[in-house]
Amino acid sequence: MTALPKITQAAQGGQARSPGQEKLPPFAPGRKWRDVQRALLAMGGAVVDEGPTGIKAPDGGWGWAVLLGCFVITGFSYAFPKAVSVFFKELIREFGIGYSDTAWISSILLAMLYGTGPLCSVCVNRFGCRPVMLAGGLLASLGMVSASFCGSIIQLYLTTGVITGLGLALNFQPSLIMLNRYFNKRRPMANGLAAAGSPVFLCALSPLGQLLQDHYGWRGGFLILGGLLLNCCVCAALMRPLEAPKPGSRPGPQRPSRRLLDLSVFRDRGFVIYAVAASIMVLGLFVPPVFVVSYAKDLGVPDTQAAFLLTILGFIDIFARPTAGFITGLKKVRPYSVYLFSFAMFFNGFTDLTGSTASDYGGLVVFCIFFGISYGMVGALQFEVLMAIVGTHKFSSAIGLVLLLEAVAVLIGPPSGGKLLDATHVYQYVFLLAGAEVVTSSFVLVLGNFFCIGRRPKAAAEEEEHHKPPPDADVRVDSREVEHFLKAEPEKNGEVVHTPETSV
Repeated sequence: MTALPKITQAAQGGQARSPGQEKLPPFAPGRKWRDVQRALLAMGGAVVDEGPTGIKAPDGGWGWAVLLGCFVITGFSYAFPKAVSVFFKELIREFGIGYSDTAWISSILLAMLYGTGPLCSVCVNRFGCRPVMLAGGLLASLGMVSASFCGSIIQLYLTTGVITGLGLALNFQPSLIMLNRYFNKRRPMANGLAAAGSPVFLCALSPLGQLLQDHYGWRGGFLILGGLLLNCCVCAALMRPLEAPKPGSRPGPQRPSRRLLDLSVFRDRGFVIYAVAASIMVLGLFVPPVFVVSYAKDLGVPDTQAAFLLTILGFIDIFARPTAGFITGLKKVRPYSVYLFSFAMFFNGFTDLTGSTASDYGGLVVFCIFFGISYGMVGALQFEVLMAIVGTHKFSSAIGLVLLLEAVAVLIGPPSGGKLLDATHVYQYVFLLAGAEVVTSSFVLVLGNFFCIGRRPKAAAEEEEHHKPPPDADVRVDSREVEHFLKAEPEKNGEVVHTPETSV
């Protein structure tokens, strides 16, 4: 629509009038409501926290500090549920419980990280990224500190699982949103570097947890880890909102507020296809790292060598994620990021299928190398592709809804693999099931993107063409007119507009 840039400029500051154009008073005779509504659509219904209209992503500057904060937050969020597992034997001994009981701590942590996505979206859209992350850092620390005084496993579920998990979730999602706002051209590389925080922190937190347990016991270890989680608040302080330079002396009007959780993303076929594919992928994505050590022990490999397989996987993952982000950022590659993500998913699933044929330690080492490469590619691309599909305005709501759908798959995937193992006592079947699920997700994404998005129905194209305004239509609208329209007739657009008292 060729007239939209004109609307946007006029709506922002009222400065985009052509030479000699007469300045019309608000709602002058002959002015149509339809023109005002077009202006509002052109201004974009960004989230409350979006910042000034028309701000350009700096792709550097303070963005590197934001990237550092996102690196740390991603590391804590993904590595912490795995790192606390080093305390499980001590908890089993003290509380007289089984391994399955302690494993629920990590499961609840992951469920809170994924399942509270919509809640995080609402909080970010209402209060902004920095306040939500500060509150999340305090909650994460409070949960671990409180856990050090617990006297039962149920209390640990509540403190370490629910409170710390909610705190990490309130940090993880806003950090990705801020990264999306600070980077545009370099966004794939930034996503890859931020995603590398997961394997780096996993390699660091697991030995640290073992060291803390040996010297201070599990209670002292939880207390110190709670203090470390206060660094999330430091990362939150780095999330400085973007500010646009003031054009002249007349500040432009604020963007119109939108609903706190934008469910309109489900009207986007690209988002629906991505959400379905990602949910299927998560069913099998996390299964091999859970069972590969036990698989090696079942083949007669010593415990130390079996545990070293995860170290190999994590080391490869550290380099795979930034590399995948850099490659995706290339000009000739970035337009095809969805297909590259589909290839990464297929590569990961195919690695699972071939890994099921491993019969000795050397075969499992080769499997972990290729799994680390494909797993790193998936980790670096998954949120970059989502950003590319829904855009900046709807990303805060889209990621919350996707994480909620993935939470269900996270709770189904590994337990289903465990039930299959209990029924058959054959690890190869577990890897075959995981590989089949991930390969299926890759086909869902690539075929859905090709047939449903790449080739849009003729009727949809004709409808879009029908709704285009005439090229010579004068749809420039004064900024005061838009502001008056928002205040006087908020229901004309079909939704209630938040007032300054209810929106930040």
